[in-house]
Amino acid sequence: QGVSFLDPASVFMDSRVRLGPDTLIEPQVLLLGHTVVGRDCRIGASSCIQDSVIEDGVIIRPHCVIAGSRIASGATVGPFAHLRPGADIGPEARVGNFVEIKNSTLGKGSKASHLSYLGDAQIGEHVNIGAGTITCNYDGLAKHKTIIEDRVFVGSDTQLVAPVRVGEGAVLGAGSTITEDVPPGALALARARQVNLPGRAQGRKKRKS
Repeated sequence: QGVSFLDPASVFMDSRVRLGPDTLIEPQVLLLGHTVVGRDCRIGASSCIQDSVIEDGVIIRPHCVIAGSRIASGATVGPFAHLRPGADIGPEARVGNFVEIKNSTLGKGSKASHLSYLGDAQIGEHVNIGAGTITCNYDGLAKHKTIIEDRVFVGSDTQLVAPVRVGEGAVLGAGSTITEDVPPGALALARARQVNLPGRAQGRKKRKS
């Protein structure tokens, strides 16, 4: 019923930190500020958590940096994820490797699994954020908001140029640059058409030689 430390000597924990029962702390973890960790959590090795709330049953995989954030029950974060101040991760959501989230909500059951930046975004429930997705929130003068409603599928390598709203159940095709609002249930494609030029590759190789 207590807290387990795999290597207590390698862990640094501020006096203000609170840990729930049945939580496991792996080696070389930093727990800083007013951090609260719920029960039955696992905090992965070499992670740094500061001034954040980690609710029950959360898994933080190794090498995560988390500050000023909230992670709801049953969510999974990492490895190598970065949650900056204002990140609010919903129940059973998934934040994967090399994902950075700042001042954004990720709704219940939503997933951002790979190589993405989500800044100043409001993301609904059961949304899939494809690999390489970026919310383009800064125009050089001010920050703008991206709103993605429930059950949206965002294809890989998509850029959302804020301010922009994607309606419930919409699909964004991979490689799209979204600059206008997308209606609910719509398929949005915003990319150049592919052109194949038969035989041109062979000619290029001959010129190079």
